Amino acid sequence: MGRLRVTIESKSFIRMDRNEKIKTYYNVAVVAGIITLIAGFLLLFNYLQMTSADPVESKALDALVERLDDEPDNNQLKEEIRNLDLMARKAYFTAKWQIQTGGWILLFSAIVLILALRNYFVLTNKIEKPEKNPVSENASRLISSRWLLIAGLVVISSAFIASFLSVDYLSRYETAGPETVEQSAPDVEVVDLTEAAEQAEPENETEEVEEAELKADSLPDNAEKEESVEAETEAIEQVDEVQKVAAEADEVIKEKEVKEPQQAFTPEFPSKSAIESQFNSFRGAWGNGISKAQNLPLEWDAETGSNILWTADIPISGYSSPVVWDNRVFVTGGNQAERRVFCYDTSSGKLLWNNLVENIEGSPSTPPETTEDTGLAAPTSVTDGNVVVSIFGTGDIIAFTMEGERVWARNLGVPDNHYGHSSSLMAWDGKVLVQYDTNKSGRLLALNMYSGETVWDVSRDNRISWASPILAEIDGEMQVATSTAPKVAGHLVETGEELWSVECMMGEVGPSPTFANGLVIAGNEYATLAAIDPEKGEIVWESYDYLPEVASPAVADGLLFIATTYGVFACYDVHTGNKYWEMEFDEGFYASPVIGDGKLYAPDMQGVVHVIAIEREGEKLAANEMGERIVTTPALLNNRIYIRSDNKLYCIGQ
Repeated sequence: MGRLRVTIESKSFIRMDRNEKIKTYYNVAVVAGIITLIAGFLLLFNYLQMTSADPVESKALDALVERLDDEPDNNQLKEEIRNLDLMARKAYFTAKWQIQTGGWILLFSAIVLILALRNYFVLTNKIEKPEKNPVSENASRLISSRWLLIAGLVVISSAFIASFLSVDYLSRYETAGPETVEQSAPDVEVVDLTEAAEQAEPENETEEVEEAELKADSLPDNAEKEESVEAETEAIEQVDEVQKVAAEADEVIKEKEVKEPQQAFTPEFPSKSAIESQFNSFRGAWGNGISKAQNLPLEWDAETGSNILWTADIPISGYSSPVVWDNRVFVTGGNQAERRVFCYDTSSGKLLWNNLVENIEGSPSTPPETTEDTGLAAPTSVTDGNVVVSIFGTGDIIAFTMEGERVWARNLGVPDNHYGHSSSLMAWDGKVLVQYDTNKSGRLLALNMYSGETVWDVSRDNRISWASPILAEIDGEMQVATSTAPKVAGHLVETGEELWSVECMMGEVGPSPTFANGLVIAGNEYATLAAIDPEKGEIVWESYDYLPEVASPAVADGLLFIATTYGVFACYDVHTGNKYWEMEFDEGFYASPVIGDGKLYAPDMQGVVHVIAIEREGEKLAANEMGERIVTTPALLNNRIYIRSDNKLYCIGQ
């Protein structure tokens, strides 16, 4: 009896386990079927959308090309054609990615559906008790397999029909050759070799042939054949002569290009004193947050316009800070659609030029994803009064003259950065210094400021960083100092050689270091605030009371100022690390404080620019409300302050 009960319970357990399996396979089949249908519908919709709106055969593009035939010298029209072509390519790549991804999802879900249905039918067709008209198990399986085969073929066919029907527009587009798409290297002047040849040949050689034929037709009948042959022969000889002259002209042009290459753009880099008299980079000359500006305003009112000399709209938002050289102020902007460099006149705020960053070899067709508080235009540009160089979150770096003419451009590789690239540029002695520390590798490099060629490229054993490099003259040599995790280091500007390093940083390093009184000061939240003697490569003092997270430190008159994201401002003795005072504000600070005219200017995230006295007692001089969010660092030059919000540029002065 006990054995019988155990047998019955075992059979019940087996039956219950099979029922659970049937239920599980049924649910899996339903979910996989729904995913398959949705993916198939989306693929089909994508296909129909692509066929109805061909990204290459654009009527608008054809119309612009036809206009270009009538207006070959219209540079603005050429720019419109290039922009429209770029948008078409982006649309194509996006659709292609969607089709490929959808195809894989569809294939996977179809396979899961087939396997789930197979197991479901096998389990449901398993017969436990014979019936009056039983169907053999083999016949049931055969019928199930047949229906599974038919269903599988239908599912797989519908899964891939949209993918196979999708036309590879780009391959057809590229085979059209250079007559369809204008492609030119940004840093090489393109010479039209046919122009000189056309100048050497008659206006229309076909007209000469026709003229000769008409002349032959007009001869009297008795001399028609002889004169006609002579006229045709003469016309052919003229055409041959024209072709010969054109070929000789091409050879002359090519030979001239080889023997007389285009003269390189090599202006003279300004002196140290000239750099210090400008605000040419992030946080001013050398990146230390110090300006020689005088007679700066203490108070202003953005609402009433008091002491606001002018405001200018920035068409594309970005978090790069303004840089100023003489009568030019530069900012950048960028989004997923485009990146641009803007140049404004300092006296009026007039937009002087606005250049699109495009046609760069290696630039990604789809920009990398970034967080909203970084974006694709977070790094600040650098200028030497000859060119302005800008870098973006795509890895594109580009140089323009002060008048907006493109000098060179290249791509440094798409940054592997989970927030977005934000390290700003620095320049010295004709070199652009780029801190390019990403998740893939630590990297510091110098590029020729006027050609874009690599001067040196140093790999570093450190983790990703969002800090910017600074310049420091130590022992008579100009060094570039950087802050990363885990170390603060100094490199020789001429060669990139590492001269010293101290391991004291950790976490996600955002604040840049600063150099003053012979010390490199670096700090980061959850790490430390350290004053380093670069000559010895040793830490002089450390503090853990108030640590910066985004805003970089600044030093003046032996006082070190630290701004935190939680709204505390602190002042230390730069030599000893003793704290003099601390102030609490309602909002935290992303913008780095800058010092000029004996005052410290520090915008908080709500757009209030606090003015603090450079004193050991700690005195608030003014609080100026901009009326909108401010996270960028002000630029101070002469007697003016330039502040950038999300979409505006302010010029503030007496």
